[in-house]
Amino acid sequence: MKTFQVNDMTCGHCVDAVTKAVKGIDPAAHVSVNLATKRLEVDFAAADARSIQSAIAVAGYTAVEETGSAEPVQGARSSSCCGSCP
Repeated sequence: MKTFQVNDMTCGHCVDAVTKAVKGIDPAAHVSVNLATKRLEVDFAAADARSIQSAIAVAGYTAVEETGSAEPVQGARSSSCCGSCP
């Protein structure tokens, strides 16, 4: 299982988009998203961490694999994805 920080997820639409991106490359992956902490956990079978990050980037988000560093990572998105959330 890998954990990623996706700081540019801002709403349920973002969660859906990130989940679909991961499932698009590994339909058997178990995806768990916590929007409050902006944390994504993926238990994958067919993909690797780099492939998951690339798929999420294509969806328009920045996923940074957590390595135990306590320093927060800034996302690339400066506004909400759908215009209806802050």
